[in-house]
Amino acid sequence: MTPSPSRQADGGVLMTLSAAVREGRELRFDYDSADTSRRRVQPHRLVTWGGRWYLVAWDLDRADWRIFRADRITPRTPTGPRFPPRELPGGSVAAFVEARFRGAEDGWPCTGEVILDLPADAVSPYAGDGVVEELGPGRCRLGLGSWSWPALAAAFGRFDTRMEVVGPAELADAFARLAGRYAEAVGGP
Repeated sequence: MTPSPSRQADGGVLMTLSAAVREGRELRFDYDSADTSRRRVQPHRLVTWGGRWYLVAWDLDRADWRIFRADRITPRTPTGPRFPPRELPGGSVAAFVEARFRGAEDGWPCTGEVILDLPADAVSPYAGDGVVEELGPGRCRLGLGSWSWPALAAAFGRFDTRMEVVGPAELADAFARLAGRYAEAVGGP
């Protein structure tokens, strides 16, 4: 069976996936791909990339981290037992997803993350090739890349909301430099 490229993830499926991530429960589902299969996973995060929702999870049967398109998932109930969290390769969800989709060698020279006081579904349409991770109602983590630290800080600045720099330190320094430049531009100190 060939999956439809234009499908959008169903709201009920997203709610089920989000609950399994939040509760740390194993999840079983049918996955509609070239080789439709049943999967058993430990869900880690629900993220968006390029306007689509994805589940980042440890695949129990393949003993490896996988990324599943949410619009291809049909959850099976009930969910399974709770599981202890695993450490995701790459240090962060954004780094892991970017490395899987782009290839680490093709990534941006400057990458960073912030936490935005906006819901993931409000940020996702404007994140471009960034990775959006839902953190709860009205909050998300956004990972972006750029050719320079000031350009990266400016890219985050387009989201007109309160934000917190997760890292790295070079991104925080770029925010401080831009804040100084902007203050000077309006006659400030």
